[in-house]
Amino acid sequence: MKKNKRRTFRVFLGGFVTLCMFMVVGCSSQKNEPAEQKESAKPEKGGTITVAYPYDPDTLDVQKSAGSAEVYTWLLGGSLLYKDPVTNEYKPSLASDYKISEDGKTLTFTIRSGITFHDGTPLTAKSFKETFDRALNPETKAMTVGELMTPIKSVKAPDDHTLVLELYEPNATFLYTLGINSSQPLSLKAIEKAGEAYGRNPVGVGPWKFESWKASKVTLVRNEAFKWGEAYYENQGPPRADKLVIKSIPDTNLRMSALESGAIDVATEVPVKEAKKFQNNPKYQVMERVRSGVGMLLEMNLRRPEFQDIKVRQALNMLVNKKAIIQAVMQGDGEVAQTPLSPATLGYDKSLEKYGYEYNVNEAKKLLDDAGWKVNGSGVREKDGKTFSLDLLSSTDIDKEAQLVQAMLGEAGIKITIQKLELGTYLQEAVKGNFDLTLMTGAYDDPDILYFYFYSNGAYNMTGVKDDKLDALLLKGRTTIQIDARNQVYKDVQKRIVEQAYVVPIYFDKVFTVINSRVKGVKWTSIMPTYNDSWIEN
Repeated sequence: MKKNKRRTFRVFLGGFVTLCMFMVVGCSSQKNEPAEQKESAKPEKGGTITVAYPYDPDTLDVQKSAGSAEVYTWLLGGSLLYKDPVTNEYKPSLASDYKISEDGKTLTFTIRSGITFHDGTPLTAKSFKETFDRALNPETKAMTVGELMTPIKSVKAPDDHTLVLELYEPNATFLYTLGINSSQPLSLKAIEKAGEAYGRNPVGVGPWKFESWKASKVTLVRNEAFKWGEAYYENQGPPRADKLVIKSIPDTNLRMSALESGAIDVATEVPVKEAKKFQNNPKYQVMERVRSGVGMLLEMNLRRPEFQDIKVRQALNMLVNKKAIIQAVMQGDGEVAQTPLSPATLGYDKSLEKYGYEYNVNEAKKLLDDAGWKVNGSGVREKDGKTFSLDLLSSTDIDKEAQLVQAMLGEAGIKITIQKLELGTYLQEAVKGNFDLTLMTGAYDDPDILYFYFYSNGAYNMTGVKDDKLDALLLKGRTTIQIDARNQVYKDVQKRIVEQAYVVPIYFDKVFTVINSRVKGVKWTSIMPTYNDSWIEN
């Protein structure tokens, strides 16, 4: 995870994605947590909570999703560990205990008793082995989850309650992987029964059970058997509401209108301009938090010959007026980005800003001239008979940013054609590298997101970066356990990315959620809102 829907890969990156292993990692800061219910009010059971996100899931098979299903599948599942929202420590969840070997390569978990999947199948260590083996099987085509599981050398389940994960090497981010939705256990029985239709009939162990997926609406119902909620929930049993309905409403205006009319109770991914309208209205609660991961980036497809010249890449960095974009998109409520990594993420270093590129149209034009791209009689740059014409892959939620970039690059004689696609198609095309330019961001609680975006074989290296020096640093970041040393590695990583001008960092933003005050107890995990403690005041 950005104006409307921001690609929340939990690799996040998918997500939104991998994070902290032998250390405590700071999560995104949170402000204005709703706590406005009356002290005398007591939680009630029943009713339906309706939530709107600006995007549909591509599939509800968590292992086959490209990332857009995260907010849906998160509610259906569970994980071996969870991150304590107060201490940021990784604690047992579906596991009752775990230990890490002295060399950091072997993780042994004790699986809790009495947990069942929604189809009644008992959860055992074998369930996790089957799940992880499926993710690692190339035939599954589990791009995001498969990438997350690559540190695993072997998975063993010597008995129903013992799970042993052997890693190729110590991994400073793998505990986070084991604490997020992407690594949730799956019922092999349910997968075999549903076959190719499993993506529309998911089964998990979480507090909510799948009921239906019709058009742009997914309906979940309370899992009455649930009694294994994390310790930080007030309610560790079944959810208080009867149903949780998640609607896809891509258009921001329609999403906010639905909130005001009462058609939905929770509007997510709300632009700052809209969120401000609700901040002093007692009928609503506004939750705000800094987005961790990578900020909004203009990505250049480095496979294109134009971008193999560093002067051209540097020129594009100088042509983007970041402050103007922040003002236009977020009413100034954002921060100029000079490096890809968000200030809310471990490894960010403010001193790196000195390596960034300041907005300078004249200097950018000079760089383009030096690179051989001269302005022709039509005002478009040209080299060896070829015009500097590029397609900018975009989606509805980033349309304003796309138009501003189009105008800014056009000022220097670069002709930009915007290709605006529906979000799911946009993501698919971006991941395939079918673009000249695109806008992208990613939510993640750890600097290892840079591995996914910039490592030569990274799952989301959509720009096509191939840099041996950068690869070595990114691998070092994954295996460096000591926190100060790890911070230095990621400082070096970011410096390399900025100096080589592989992307154009544009801004860091906040994410806003607006909630009808009749809904109480909405809480944040490190990634997104959850509804275990939520209830409806009548």
